[in-house]
Amino acid sequence: MSQAFIPYGTYWSTPFAKWQGTLAHLHSLKLAANSAKQALVAKRFPLEKIDLGILGITNPQPGSFYGLPWVTGMIGLDGVAGPTVQQACATGARSLQMASQEIAGGSARCVLVITADRMSNGAVLYYPDGTAPGGRGITESWTLDNFAHDPYAGNAMIDTAENAARRYGFTTGQQHEVALRRYQQYQDALADDRAFQRRYMIDVNVTDAGFRKPLGTFSADDGIVASTPEGLARLKPIKADGTVTFGGQTHPADGNAGVIVTTRDLAREFSQDAAIEVELLGFGTARVEKGYMPLATVPAASIALAAAGLTFKDIDALKSHNPFAVNDLVLARETGFPLERMNNFGCSLIWGHPQGPTGVRSIIELIEELALKGGGTGLFTGCAAGDSGMAVVLRVSDGAFLSSGRGTARHVAR
Repeated sequence: MSQAFIPYGTYWSTPFAKWQGTLAHLHSLKLAANSAKQALVAKRFPLEKIDLGILGITNPQPGSFYGLPWVTGMIGLDGVAGPTVQQACATGARSLQMASQEIAGGSARCVLVITADRMSNGAVLYYPDGTAPGGRGITESWTLDNFAHDPYAGNAMIDTAENAARRYGFTTGQQHEVALRRYQQYQDALADDRAFQRRYMIDVNVTDAGFRKPLGTFSADDGIVASTPEGLARLKPIKADGTVTFGGQTHPADGNAGVIVTTRDLAREFSQDAAIEVELLGFGTARVEKGYMPLATVPAASIALAAAGLTFKDIDALKSHNPFAVNDLVLARETGFPLERMNNFGCSLIWGHPQGPTGVRSIIELIEELALKGGGTGLFTGCAAGDSGMAVVLRVSDGAFLSSGRGTARHVAR
């Protein structure tokens, strides 16, 4: 047990914008600070209670050397320090684990976790090399070059999906069935004028790059490509000898998300609904053989469940970070968790992948799904660069739902 809690409703995510889209010109840390301040003020959260901050970011921005202290300073939290975390796609889950450890260890009582990334217009870095002919250095496109080449495994990201598909015999058709199901689940989040997303998603006040001139409001994900059986059937694999199409993988995106992690007593005080409790139960990290990144979700999930004293049979809702449809096929095959029950209301395969915030948005949606069920135990698991993965287990308990007679004690204690 982590002894760490998330006050129900005290979290937020911006919509995710497609690559080179609505948010492509905005500094991700300045935007994240604006978003956090906007959300915390709207929720009437007492900023003076925050005694630690954790920032998760994977794509460099001008001035990001100063990391978390700069972000909290922009929010108005001049006395709040803390680390900046970078673990590729696992950044969000890692930030939550670090916050939980600070709470459990007594070194903090209220942690602000902010995750932010802009995949668009990624940094191009120059590394001087005084020993090279003429002193010529190396230039790296931070986003594109690293997508295309893992310096240790020696393959591109898409190769890891192809390797997994080949090992399990997954076809393009099976991947497209997953993509179609995930798109249909995302439509549930858009029903009734986006009622589900409005439970946690905030509007973004879009400005010019200097954050001075208002340009409009960004309220819903963009860059979502409609999936139909006919449309998917027309897509060809990206690699000549492969199975993965553009319909079976996610797209890079921009956005940010945040959450408060605190003690049980403060979580009850700050909750937007005093009857609902959200407890972080366990975390797991794993790494698999080179070139098989999608497989890492399984051992990471198993470790997190073991830390919480649970098994897959105890899980009421599951969210995965699935940059490839192959991820979910592997997860279902290895665990027996029904493929069609994963990722209700959406997932990164559909709404995109800004790296740092991806897992946090998934976990927020997991909490809201369980709240709608009247409580239960949830699992988030996702892969990350370096053939690794991270997982989070949490429990949502709704006292009002239980006292009404509609729920069972199974949702509160095992």
